[in-house]
Amino acid sequence: MSGASPWGPGSPAADPGPGADAVRGTAPAPDWRWPLAGHPNVIRRFDPPARPWLSGHRGVDLAARAGQEVRAAGAGLVLIADRVVDRGVVSIRHRDGLRTTYLPVRPLVRQGQRVAAGQVIGVIEAAGGWAGHCPEVCLHWGLIHRDRYLDPLLLLGMGQVRLLPNRPTRGPGH
Repeated sequence: MSGASPWGPGSPAADPGPGADAVRGTAPAPDWRWPLAGHPNVIRRFDPPARPWLSGHRGVDLAARAGQEVRAAGAGLVLIADRVVDRGVVSIRHRDGLRTTYLPVRPLVRQGQRVAAGQVIGVIEAAGGWAGHCPEVCLHWGLIHRDRYLDPLLLLGMGQVRLLPNRPTRGPGH
């Protein structure tokens, strides 16, 4: 996501969704990194619900192993570092209204702590209460802009682009 938008200026055929400009416009790639070492395998992609209250997948699942270190995808302030409904959760507030979430993670940071991009924030927990979410141990990595879920892969310049239908233009008198 360096400089120019990957969707191109004035391209009505591509819409990454509301809030994506906050990610695309203010988050050059060097500021963001994978939350797991290397280039982890994405085992389940972002699949937002049609309506906020419907089911969907509000993040991406990355293949992991129990005990593996989890790192902050970007610099920020830890909002949550606790157990929530039988699993460890870390949530970090970043600039421009962005927030990343990581679970199931045994936190090694505390609420209110500032973290740097790439800093270890916890370790992957064994499935436990998270069993059934992934076919194997995984890290669920989420991205929220204000109250909208976005594809966290946008931070790395790899997010999904939704294509809009091609609408014919109407001529004069129509």
